[in-house]
Amino acid sequence: MTERLGTDAELRSAYAAAHEDYLARRSALGYVAEIDGISAGGMPDRVKCLHVLVAHALSVGPGVNPLGDEALAALPEWWADHPCSETLEP
Repeated sequence: MTERLGTDAELRSAYAAAHEDYLARRSALGYVAEIDGISAGGMPDRVKCLHVLVAHALSVGPGVNPLGDEALAALPEWWADHPCSETLEP
């Protein structure tokens, strides 16, 4: 994914927009000087933490973070075979 950022201008632009979206949403919750201008997951220049990109994609919906959407689509549907937790009997 990081390599593609260096060669695909459209992807790079969309990923930079995802970075700005992340910053704007976090800023709306409050200002923290220590992380001003820093998003997460390696944005906007690299891919570091896929779980962060997936979380961003899940929280804002499809079409905002292209690499988050891609990582989410690559996940198996592990929840489809059985519940993720057992139901306790009363």
